[in-house]
Amino acid sequence: MNGIFEKAYGYVIFPNVGKGGLGIGGAAGNGVVYEQNKMVGMAKLSQVSIGFQAGGQAYREVIFFESKKEMDQFKDSRFEFSAQASAVAVTAGASANAKYTGGVMVFTMQKGGLMYEASVGGQKFRYNKL
Repeated sequence: MNGIFEKAYGYVIFPNVGKGGLGIGGAAGNGVVYEQNKMVGMAKLSQVSIGFQAGGQAYREVIFFESKKEMDQFKDSRFEFSAQASAVAVTAGASANAKYTGGVMVFTMQKGGLMYEASVGGQKFRYNKL
């Protein structure tokens, strides 16, 4: 992920997102928001999902914003992922193929647990300025 942080207009880091479900599921986490490499606020992530899923997991998530436009949408709490949104799983060399989609790029890294279903679709965010 060398260079991605420096090139992004802004990003939010969720160091610990908990997710679980059995038919109906949910996820939640708190994060730190950076704009032009300066901490500017905090964020809350929430997600509700319905469908084939079972288990629980903990993971990290980083969302990169390519420009001020996408960053402002996030800060206005008008940002959410559509149902088909997905993330790049962090592995050795994962950033080599990563690209912005609609000005946004997402990485996740599993910390523990076992769960069938690992999309970021349906996530909503709330931004709180420092």
